[in-house]
Amino acid sequence: MSELEEKEFIEEQESFMSLRSRLTLQIVGAALFSALSIAIGALLTPTLTNLLRIPGWQIAIFDLISIVWVTCFFLFGEKAGILCCIIGALGLMPFDPSAPIGPLMKLAATVSLIIVPILFLKLYKKEAGMRKSQKLKNKRNIITYGLLGTALRIIVMVLLNLLVGLTIYSPFLNTITLEFLGLPGVTGITAIIIGAPIINAWQSAIDLIIPYMLVFGTKLDQKYKIW
Repeated sequence: MSELEEKEFIEEQESFMSLRSRLTLQIVGAALFSALSIAIGALLTPTLTNLLRIPGWQIAIFDLISIVWVTCFFLFGEKAGILCCIIGALGLMPFDPSAPIGPLMKLAATVSLIIVPILFLKLYKKEAGMRKSQKLKNKRNIITYGLLGTALRIIVMVLLNLLVGLTIYSPFLNTITLEFLGLPGVTGITAIIIGAPIINAWQSAIDLIIPYMLVFGTKLDQKYKIW
C-alpha cells in the first residue's frame, strides 16, 4: 500500500468512525429525551387531567412533553428527533388517560411540526465550516420553517380531529366546545374546525420557541455538533 493509499484509508476509517459516533450519540440522545418525556407524562398526568387540559379536548394547554421532543430534535438532529417522538408516544400509552388516541395525536402533531425543517435541511448542501444546525438556528430560517410546519400541523390535526370526532369519539362529539374561548354554545364539528387551528397554532409557537431558546440560546448545539 502506497503512502497516498494509506492516507486515504485512514481518512475513510476516521470518517466512518465519526459517522458511527454521531449515530450512537443520536440514539442515546433520543433514548434519554424520550425517557424524560415519559417520566414527565407519568408524574404530571394527574395535574394535567385536573388543571391544565382544555375542557372537552383532552389537550394540554402547556405541553412539556412535546417541548422535550422538539428540544431533542434541535439538539441531536432529525434522526434523534423522530425516534424520540415515536418512543415517547409509545411510552405514554400506560399513563395518558386519552391513550391510545392522545399519544398518537401528540406524535402526529409534533412530527408534522418538525418534518418541514427536516425536509428543507435535507435539500441544504453543507457549506464549508457550516453545520446544518447553524442553518436551522438562523432566526429567519426558523421563522419560515416554523410557520410552514405550523400550517402543516394545523391541516393534519384538523383532519385527524374530525376523523376521530366522527368515528371513535362520535358519542362524545358534543362535549367538544369552544368554552376556552368563551363560546360554550359552539360544539361538535364547528368547535373542531374553529378550535383545532387555534390550539395547534398556540402549541406550535410554544413547542418551537422554548426549545430554540434552550438549545441555541445557550449554545448547547455547539457541544455535541451532531448536525
